Amino acid sequence: MTSYSLGIDLGTSGIRAAVLDEKGAVLAKARADYGNIDPEHIRADAWWQGVQECLDALTVNMTSLGLDSMNIARIGVDGTSGTMVLVDQNLIPVTRALMYNSSGFHVEAAMIDRFAPSSHITRGTGSALARMMHLQSEDRNKSAAHLLHQADFIAAKLMGQAGWSDENNSLKTGYDPETNSWPEWADKAGVRTDLLPTVVPAGQEIARVSPDVASRFGFSSTAMVHAGTTDSIAAFLACAPLEIGAAVTSLGTTLAIKLLSPSRIDAPEIGLYSHKLGDFWLVGGASNTGGGVLRSFFSVLELDALSRDINPAKASNLDYYPLLRPGERFPINDTELAPRLTPRPNDDAEFLHGLFESMARIEKQCYVEMENLGASYPTSVRTAGGGASNDVWSAIRQRVLQADILLSRQTEAAVGVALLVQRSG
Repeated sequence: MTSYSLGIDLGTSGIRAAVLDEKGAVLAKARADYGNIDPEHIRADAWWQGVQECLDALTVNMTSLGLDSMNIARIGVDGTSGTMVLVDQNLIPVTRALMYNSSGFHVEAAMIDRFAPSSHITRGTGSALARMMHLQSEDRNKSAAHLLHQADFIAAKLMGQAGWSDENNSLKTGYDPETNSWPEWADKAGVRTDLLPTVVPAGQEIARVSPDVASRFGFSSTAMVHAGTTDSIAAFLACAPLEIGAAVTSLGTTLAIKLLSPSRIDAPEIGLYSHKLGDFWLVGGASNTGGGVLRSFFSVLELDALSRDINPAKASNLDYYPLLRPGERFPINDTELAPRLTPRPNDDAEFLHGLFESMARIEKQCYVEMENLGASYPTSVRTAGGGASNDVWSAIRQRVLQADILLSRQTEAAVGVALLVQRSG
């Protein structure tokens, strides 16, 4: 019987879905927006509303192509790393959601610092565990039953039950994929450990879709929901082979760096960490620079037009650290790091050249930091995300990184998470 794999990606800029056949070929895609969301009061229900709209569009696309959604056998979800919410037993959010880049949790960070080992991934005012503890303080009625990362929340909605997460999404919250355990000191630091999920390897089967979801979208009642992953790991899986030394830079709203290694490399003090991926370790980190900064200055049409006026073979003498707001994660881990975007020349093409060049230098520094800690500097880098389509930026990156910049046939995270569950199915 024909069976398909469905991947659902909750990225920073929207929601995407992709259906793959048994050979990994993409059969159908769809996308949806989150709608107008107040960044200070994000409702997780808006994620689910967007996913439903995306799946509605997907089933329409499949029908128009003569494809049957009943053949979807495996479903996986990826989400932004460190984004989370607390829900009750009925999967109703009891707090607002906090995003991957929210920070300033000084009280919670101080509690963690009292008990966590030095350089532990949960240290810092922007850590995911500090974020969870802050959400606990907003659950004044103590009605929360589960901590759910963004991907976990959507998976729970698909299954009609919660309590599970994957090794990738749980890493920044403190889960250790080598010892398969949450920090033994977490309760002493004030963490409500009863809210923490059971963690399984990324891609592992969890449970069938709920009858309501199967009926709503025309899925088979036997369709299985698998443990998901983060959006940047899903993007890696979409465009890179599972080979040691494979490197991917995702040029989306932010800049994410991934390198497949035979051994684990962690340096939380600079925002570098390793995710378990099968028998390997995916070493990486994410910078807050990226396409979000570019779009704050220029429209898509302006970016295309201005890029044509840039000579990528010539280095820009402008030295920026392009950020939308104070705070950086990798290769510098500093929640107070100030953006540096001056001086701005009168020529917009010259300004854009400086932004491209500076982002390429940040990207190179990410790979240099990995090399300093024992990884191999890549000879080639595959690129995912919207920035991959800009040939001028790619040429600048190739010159600065001194590595071949390769374009992949597939770059979307929705395809990557579909491949993940397909390989595990």
